[in-house]
Amino acid sequence: MMQFFTAKRSLQNASAFLLRRCISSTSQTASVKDTTDEFLARLPAFDYSPPPYSGPSGDEILSKRKEFLSPSMPVLFRKPLNIVDGKMQYLFDESGRRYLDAFAGIAVVNCGHCHPDVVEPVINQIKRLQHPTVMYLNHAIAEFSEALASKLPGDLKVVFFTNSGTEANELALMMAKLYTGCQDIVSIRNGYHGNAAGTMGATAQSLWKFNVVQTGTHHALNPDPYRGVFGSDGEKYAKDVQDLIQYGTTGHIAGFICEAIQGVGGIVELAPGYLSATYDIVKKAGGLFIADEVQSGFARTGNFWGFEAHNVVPDIVTMAKGIGNGFPLGAVVTTPEIAGVLTRRCYFNTFGGNAVSTTAGLAVLKVIEKEKLQENASMVGSYLKGKLNQLKEKHEIIGDVRGRGLMLGVELVSDRKLKTPATAETLHIMDQMKELGVLVGKGGYFGNVFRITPPLCFTKEDADYLVEAMDYSISKM
Repeated sequence: MMQFFTAKRSLQNASAFLLRRCISSTSQTASVKDTTDEFLARLPAFDYSPPPYSGPSGDEILSKRKEFLSPSMPVLFRKPLNIVDGKMQYLFDESGRRYLDAFAGIAVVNCGHCHPDVVEPVINQIKRLQHPTVMYLNHAIAEFSEALASKLPGDLKVVFFTNSGTEANELALMMAKLYTGCQDIVSIRNGYHGNAAGTMGATAQSLWKFNVVQTGTHHALNPDPYRGVFGSDGEKYAKDVQDLIQYGTTGHIAGFICEAIQGVGGIVELAPGYLSATYDIVKKAGGLFIADEVQSGFARTGNFWGFEAHNVVPDIVTMAKGIGNGFPLGAVVTTPEIAGVLTRRCYFNTFGGNAVSTTAGLAVLKVIEKEKLQENASMVGSYLKGKLNQLKEKHEIIGDVRGRGLMLGVELVSDRKLKTPATAETLHIMDQMKELGVLVGKGGYFGNVFRITPPLCFTKEDADYLVEAMDYSISKM
């Protein structure tokens, strides 16, 4: 009988514990919701409400995506977002909830989502003529190429249009080889230049390289001030380029390609003095200097081009992403002499220079100038970087804050001394920030760097909200 009462008492105690735990869990959930609501109430005011959404749910789309789209396509966040609307620096999900977009479609939407001064001329063009082919005369491609060339220094004034950054870099590498008669290319470790045959060779991260033939590319030490072997000594890294050319090639190369700030690699700035020293080495070896401005171009860094911060003038400049504010558009700009190599055979790109895309490109240039987005990227970017550095002083997990303008990176580490990548923590904090209404990207070889590349209309109030959300999310780890 005593055993019965003891067992009964134990069962009652267990039930009471489970009840308390349930109540506690419910209380915590309510508390989290209250905190989220409190945060969202501080989201900067914005005078736009999207129309009601009546399309398929996120779960339905995810199901179709799994069945019909490539399994290689990644999604952000544990519970993927169904984004159905956008306006300037904000995105909206299927429920109408607003998010501060600090990723801009991977550094693409520089002018802001659905900017009316980009949308209207595109609609007018698509109503009148969508695709005539560049073998006919059309004002859109001519006007945009003239305007684009005016943004570049020296004799960089011949434009070839493509549909993406990968295509642009493929074409640039081929032109360098044809012009010099050499086959060797030098690129930087941790860089990303695309995923086609030639660009995959120039890309220097195993994560992005398939087991296919990739020859003729030599990868120099990454001049990374945070993780690099020579710290911030740019000239020592440049010496490695000299050694690669001297011992790994005939002494002559086709070209050197690099990003002014590595995007996919985790928003890594080049060590001071590196690019100018490397430029001299490359020119002595007969090579062309190719500036990959796919992510850093179009005012994102506070300069119109990333290379401008390094006092060099490239032989070839490649661009995409921000060039069209979301339209599939890329370009290669070079000198008339180098451009001439493509007349040796037939070169043609069916959709490169499409009337609709080039109309969007011209509109982008006008918006950047009219709304002084380059100046805003510099001002707000400096302000945000300062705030993030203050956050670094507060949180041990932040190992490094870097970048220029509105192309910023925050690297998370579990040990500052060892610089151990905090990969899992990065994913967790990203998810928490999403719940607070802030969307950031991630990058770096270890996936432990927040990529902060918002539309260039980002404000100081937006920056404050982003930092608040990051601060709170880290504090609650």
